[in-house]
Amino acid sequence: MKRIILYAACFLLAACANGQSGDNDFAALPRPSAGEAAATFGGGCFWSMNEAMSELKGVNKVVSGYAGGNTVRPTYEDVSSRTTGHAECVQIYYDPKVISFATLANAFFFAHNPTELNYQGPDEGTDYRSIAFYRTPEEKEILLSTIKRINAAKSYPEPIVTQVVPFKIFYPAEKYHQGYYRLHGDNPYIASVSEPKVMKFRKAMKTELKPEFQK
Repeated sequence: MKRIILYAACFLLAACANGQSGDNDFAALPRPSAGEAAATFGGGCFWSMNEAMSELKGVNKVVSGYAGGNTVRPTYEDVSSRTTGHAECVQIYYDPKVISFATLANAFFFAHNPTELNYQGPDEGTDYRSIAFYRTPEEKEILLSTIKRINAAKSYPEPIVTQVVPFKIFYPAEKYHQGYYRLHGDNPYIASVSEPKVMKFRKAMKTELKPEFQK
């Protein structure tokens, strides 16, 4: 029951925010600029993942969206129906001279619980699955070796169940989802679910955070 209530709060408050914005427009999907690279991960509700990854040094922008499925240009409601195959994801634009893909991968595994199969805390369904995308064979090897290392260290009591798959396409989510964590701190879902995840992330990745988040 608790999970159902929290999910309803997440969905209804998002819809309320959307109503206030007055549109259902999708966010723009930027192209990586010169010297910039992109990485794509999914780990539960993208509100907290967006915030966590944006706090890392070398990360220039994070866009919330959908990936891993087959439906073209899905909406939030489409993805929530669990008929699209997509998961809530974030696409990270970063400077590889400042932060490596390996560091981003490591951070991803501490920005959520990668041992929870097809759910994250109160959020249940394949749209909340843990999934990591690779664009090159080197990125695939980094993801697999990171999983092996974290499992060996027993950082979590259960083994990681994250899907590691080749990147195909990322669709940006609606504008009202972008930066949602910072804009809606009064949302009870943010306070009870998202914020604890971000605090856990800050503790695990403290030395890699931008100065303002190292306090």
